[in-house]
Amino acid sequence: MPADASPSAARHRPAAPRIRQLVLKVHSRCNLACDYCYVYRHADQGWRNRPRVIAPDTVRRVADRLAAHVARHRTDRVRVVLHGGEPLLAGVVVLDRTVRTLRDAMPTGTTLDIAMQTNGLLLDEAALDLCHTHGIDVGVSLDGDRRSNDRGRRHADGRGSFAEVARALRLLARPEHRSRYAGLLCTIDLANDPIAVYEGLREFDPPRLDLLLPHGNWSTPPPGRHPGDPATPYADWLIAVFDRWYSETPRRTGIRLFESLIALLLGGRSGTQALGAAEPDVMTIETDGTIEGTDTLKTTTASAMRTGFDVFRHSLDDALRHPSLAGRPEGVAALAPACRACPVVGTCGGGLYAHRFRDDAGFAHPSVYCADLFRLIRHVQTVVTADLDAVRRRVSDLSAPAGR
Repeated sequence: MPADASPSAARHRPAAPRIRQLVLKVHSRCNLACDYCYVYRHADQGWRNRPRVIAPDTVRRVADRLAAHVARHRTDRVRVVLHGGEPLLAGVVVLDRTVRTLRDAMPTGTTLDIAMQTNGLLLDEAALDLCHTHGIDVGVSLDGDRRSNDRGRRHADGRGSFAEVARALRLLARPEHRSRYAGLLCTIDLANDPIAVYEGLREFDPPRLDLLLPHGNWSTPPPGRHPGDPATPYADWLIAVFDRWYSETPRRTGIRLFESLIALLLGGRSGTQALGAAEPDVMTIETDGTIEGTDTLKTTTASAMRTGFDVFRHSLDDALRHPSLAGRPEGVAALAPACRACPVVGTCGGGLYAHRFRDDAGFAHPSVYCADLFRLIRHVQTVVTADLDAVRRRVSDLSAPAGR
């Protein structure tokens, strides 16, 4: 037996990278023209040359490649997110065929979870019937109350989308459909009042909220972020929401960013790629079968997420070696020196990978949101620590001898 093939060596050898989530682009176009869209308004414009709708043969190849991958890694659970563009533009027939093809290919013992991220405009009874048939969890994008949402999430002719999305959300929140309601995804706009946004989102009683920092990097900073400026506008915005959310009893909805922060501060794991040096286990497949890295890399350069691989010629394991996927450096050792020396690196993890980019210098930089993340983490740490200290004091008082 070779020296590195001993049982002990096998136990300590890093696990082969694997895919836990596959983002499948079933339609490459959208029926909204949001100001900040990372697909259509950033560096990578590859969508222009791709088929509008994924073809049945492409889906079959995706299904075969994914089945081979999970079988090789003995994966017991994998998630596919139907995405776009706007996935519901593909139509119920295409979506039904796509999900059936994927499920039929899965090996025995592997659970396939299906989700869909939609803008909600086409979410109706027929679409929800499909979701119930296949157990598809539905996430909807909404940026708050009417005024906040319609500032950036508009039709190409400038009309706001709030009224249409609100109709869809009222339908999704009905008792007969609520089991398919995954939550709301909101992109932060500093022009919007944070509490108005939060209250506007809560009106639709979501089981979970995702609050996302708008995509940007050191070469193309996000709105309100200026290199060298010590101001922390995004932290200030998020702290206002955190304080309102944290003080609620009971809390009616989860907020993934805040829950992940608290979990990391208490020694747990992050539930978001934006924190905690999360393992790069997400792959994107476009409507033409092209295999690409995490979708947010579209905001950096036109080629950052392009691997040169596709499902017709390559396995998913082949593609995983590309730097935009699990082949990229990871962990604290791969971060910028300033990050490695930072006292909150264990929680921050360097922030979202795409937010570290700088032209001609790659990704070995702190996040463009570094100052905001530091302030937010310290605030949450202070609040949670105070609560833990209060609990310890109560426990100590209860356990003290009578008459002390």
